[in-house]
Amino acid sequence: MIRAIVVDDEKPVREAFVNMIRDYFSQIQILAVCENVKDAVEAAFNLRPDLVFLDVEMPPQTGFDFLEQAKGIPFEVIFTTSHNKYAIQAIKFSAIDYLLKPFGIEDLQQALERYEQKANRQSTPAQFEMLLKQIKGIKEPPKSIAVPTLNGLTFIKVEDIVRCESDNNYTFFHLSGKNKILVSRSLKEYDEMLEEFNFFRVHTRHLINLGRVRNYTRGEGGIVTMDDGSEVDVARRRKEEFLSKITAR
Repeated sequence: MIRAIVVDDEKPVREAFVNMIRDYFSQIQILAVCENVKDAVEAAFNLRPDLVFLDVEMPPQTGFDFLEQAKGIPFEVIFTTSHNKYAIQAIKFSAIDYLLKPFGIEDLQQALERYEQKANRQSTPAQFEMLLKQIKGIKEPPKSIAVPTLNGLTFIKVEDIVRCESDNNYTFFHLSGKNKILVSRSLKEYDEMLEEFNFFRVHTRHLINLGRVRNYTRGEGGIVTMDDGSEVDVARRRKEEFLSKITAR
């Protein structure tokens, strides 16, 4: 049984969400339903939930204010949010899950499956700290990223990522110093996350940091040599776009 708190300032949203849980997700026990940060913090301290479904925007406060005030309580968070580019970016970089409103039964089912697959079903203080720092400087590019590994979480600097390589549903992160980390998420997720931070997917299996390209050798698609000495094939269909990006630096 997952002991949960639902936090959202909109009554119709709260009611629809609670009804969805009660009708389709018997594994969730709803401990409290809160409409503001103050009530949510009080419920978290008193009830010690396993999981908090947390709305991002709750004027005059936000879900991030809740996290600041609920420090020290161990729980997992799944944010529920309307499209907010910068908030979602910060949430992703902190390896915290979210549901984009409006969401349905299948979306919630997938989020719960991700929750249940985690080795440690509690967001760490370091994740929350990273998230809150990014929110406070929300329009600045994130300096670090939290990546889920088989043993937990690893925090790495974005600038240290040389390239990412797909391995089915996993991704190898190749870092400066020729270090390598196996991450338990697909390359597609990191392609979407890192694209605007000077990363480019040159091949189905390879996402590279354009700032760490040392050399390009022409060919049908060509070959990129990274500054760690590794070589990566460029897919023929990505060649023109890659060359336009690399020459525009």
